Amino acid sequence: MKPGTRVKKSYSISVEAEQFVRRIRKVRRIASDSEALDQLLRESMAAHRRSSIDAAYRDYYDAASNADLAEEAAWADFATAELHAAAGS
Repeated sequence: MKPGTRVKKSYSISVEAEQFVRRIRKVRRIASDSEALDQLLRESMAAHRRSSIDAAYRDYYDAASNADLAEEAAWADFATAELHAAAGS
């Protein structure tokens, strides 16, 4: 399915969820409940992606040896020094 394609669905949600969608729609001045719900879902998906990326970084650094971390720190120091040198020239 190409981006922007819409699919018509029918869902049952709690009264509280429906009130929340309507409140978001009003606050953000969104044209429809569907668009408000779509925005909320896209925000949730983006947060989930960020969380997954954070977890991957955490897992990498938790598994990295002290030697690996020292090497990365040395490369970071080198890169920082090179950037400062280039900025000063």
